[in-house]
Amino acid sequence: MQESKPLTLRRNFSWTFIGNAVYAACQWGMLVVLAKLGSSEMVGQFTLGLAVTAPVIMLTNLQLRAIQATDAKKQYLFSDYLGLRLLSTTLALIAIATITLISGYQWETSLVILLVGLAKAFESISDVYYGLIQQHERMDRMAMSLMIKGPLSLLLLGMGIYISHHLVGGVLGLILAWAAVLVGYDIRSSIFILNNGTSERGALHPRWNLKTLSRLVWLALPMGLVMMLISLNDSIPRYIIARYLGEQQLGIFAAMAYLMVAGNMVVLALGQSASPRLAKYYATGDRKAFSTLLVKLAGIGAVLGGVAVLVALIGGRELLTLLYKPEFAQQADLFVWLMVAAGIGYVASFLGYGMTAARYFRIQIPLFASATGMSAVTCLWLIPTRGLQAAAIALVLSAIVQIVFSLAVIVHALYKIPERKEVVSILELRN
Repeated sequence: MQESKPLTLRRNFSWTFIGNAVYAACQWGMLVVLAKLGSSEMVGQFTLGLAVTAPVIMLTNLQLRAIQATDAKKQYLFSDYLGLRLLSTTLALIAIATITLISGYQWETSLVILLVGLAKAFESISDVYYGLIQQHERMDRMAMSLMIKGPLSLLLLGMGIYISHHLVGGVLGLILAWAAVLVGYDIRSSIFILNNGTSERGALHPRWNLKTLSRLVWLALPMGLVMMLISLNDSIPRYIIARYLGEQQLGIFAAMAYLMVAGNMVVLALGQSASPRLAKYYATGDRKAFSTLLVKLAGIGAVLGGVAVLVALIGGRELLTLLYKPEFAQQADLFVWLMVAAGIGYVASFLGYGMTAARYFRIQIPLFASATGMSAVTCLWLIPTRGLQAAAIALVLSAIVQIVFSLAVIVHALYKIPERKEVVSILELRN
């Protein structure tokens, strides 16, 4: 029987980068399809659906994937993570339906939000299988899933819009694509992981042990709140743009902001590949290896941000005209501000991976609450008078707050980490 051996960090990064690149390109392609086959209003409506559902999904996901991947001591079984994810996703769908019904949106917008929520539910269940794959450092299998899911999503969403001439048809195609990949690939891939070279053979069924789930929820809840705050940080500008400037302006902002994902592909690939390694370094007390790897990652984030800003300054107007329509190119200054926010955000994201690998969960709640609060205050104050550019400025200020507080937490974590010799001595005494 073939054994599921971990891949090297270099190979995991390569696979993750390719997978995220294909998937992100296809997600951007969805916005292009919406803009070309539909309108900027349709882009805005789809973006609003994501903005309403994302904070709820992020909260109930509890960032179990990151906790799985950094569970170096194997405190919980995969069946525990799967059981909790199924319960939390059910609660998420109930919450999304309730929010949609009481928000007073038009019926078509409400239907889009509900369908987007259902699509995100399938994605959420796939995510817990990705956590298992990431924990065993087999990012090639997650990358293959993304490379199947991305093109299939783009194809079925485009076909749905082309046939029905409505966004609802496109979102139904998206649901079909994500459900098919979950059942047809992700579950089968996890069977391979669990049945080859692990101590959890056959443990694919969910387990609902109340005591175990309570401990896991208590551990993960801070990260769920953190992810909700991060999602709100992205969504708040969209809520306020939709309210004060309309869905057409929201569509322009969302399509332009999505170009920040180009650098995020590298950040996600490196961060997800390096997280298990960072967790092992911290758990074994290897302070030098932990800090060296984290500094390298942050440096890469800074370089990516610099390149993004340079591209926006030199060829932003031409790039926006080529990718979308001339009306987008009129907002070239907004594009520059968004790339500045992206660059600072890349560095902050890598520091976030460091905090999670060191198991500093609860401190991230006030950290991201401060960043989200900065974004909300800035948006409410400036968007009604300064328009879309104010939303980008809010993202810049929020990212600065995040990076300052994250640095403080990382320095504290490095101070608290025991020397490697001390860890070895403690283990020898126990033996």
